[in-house]
Amino acid sequence: MLLCLSSNHGNASFELLEKLSFVAPEATAALVDSTAFVTGAVVLATCNRFEAYLDIDEPLTAATAVAVASTLSSLSEASGVPAAQLRASITVHEGPDVAAHLFAVTSGLESVVVGEDEIAGQVGRALDRARREGTTSRDLERLFQRATHTSRGVRNLTSIGGAGRSLVRLSLELASSRVADWSAARVLIIGTGQYAATTVAALRDKGARDLRVFSRTGRGPAFAAKHGLAHDHSFDVDVVIACTANTVIGPELFTGDGPRLVIDLGLPRNIDPSVSSVPGVELLDLETVRLHAPLEQLSEQAHDLVRTAAAVFTAEAEAEPAIVALRTHVFELLDAEIARARARGASDETESALRHLAGVLLHEPSVRARQFAAEGRLGEFVAALDALHGIRPVAPERKADTA
Repeated sequence: MLLCLSSNHGNASFELLEKLSFVAPEATAALVDSTAFVTGAVVLATCNRFEAYLDIDEPLTAATAVAVASTLSSLSEASGVPAAQLRASITVHEGPDVAAHLFAVTSGLESVVVGEDEIAGQVGRALDRARREGTTSRDLERLFQRATHTSRGVRNLTSIGGAGRSLVRLSLELASSRVADWSAARVLIIGTGQYAATTVAALRDKGARDLRVFSRTGRGPAFAAKHGLAHDHSFDVDVVIACTANTVIGPELFTGDGPRLVIDLGLPRNIDPSVSSVPGVELLDLETVRLHAPLEQLSEQAHDLVRTAAAVFTAEAEAEPAIVALRTHVFELLDAEIARARARGASDETESALRHLAGVLLHEPSVRARQFAAEGRLGEFVAALDALHGIRPVAPERKADTA
């Protein structure tokens, strides 16, 4: 059973999200270890959300409550935020709602800037991180891969796609009321990751030419060479844009005279709030950007696509026990036949041909099982399995209630 704990810009403060973002890199493994029946976890941490997607192997209400409590306890211990405060700022999605929520998130329908470009990539990187840490599961793999597929469909088939929406671009729109001529502005970018690369592209779309990069990681020269920037450590510029991780810039670097606009897109914060007290410095942070995010009336088609994709995903999950039962039955027969063929001197080519034939024969019934499930007719498919082959799919074994 899938579970999602979501803390985002709609139900939590940026201060809380910032605290959770500190523990994001280490949180996944701790979630899997928190209870015996949490078999997988993927953590999605962005500048406006922190979400834990869990795979629990007990579809019981009590088990869900235990998983939620254990997760809150783990996050509380790691972040220092009281569990009660976390619970008040977290929405829990269960079962079919998890797919609907993640598909909407990945399609940009739940973002501060609706339809933003970056979120699909962030979702993909969250899954990659879980793979490296060994915390993902088969069902979570299916969920996240289908989310990416759905987001592409939404962007290709609706007005959401191709609009170039992002927090970076919205921030630059807000900054344009303070920057008279982007082509003449000296801009310093703090960071060398994917978000920094996105920032470079957005700035050039605005007409900015004098772009420089600052990094404490040693990757600044390579990033500058790749993107045609200057590598600079001076903060004596017109605009500073921070978009990195684990870097905090204090007021001591802001020397010199003249007005400067500082845009902090980092979570955790990259810019110490005390920088705003430096004469001539104006600080634009995520909280300010969120207040100016446009409220758009989106095409109902985008939401329809997400709902349909979530319904199909749920139906396919319901059909899985029947498909597994059929495959198990066929493979048992196949292994017995291969053993007999080997005893008669059959070659590797014979075994390969038999396995290929089994795969071909299983393909169409598997497709039909999912189709029947999507149409609410899975019972007919299960009855046919019993009538034709004596196969009776069983639900996953439920462990004793630990609540």
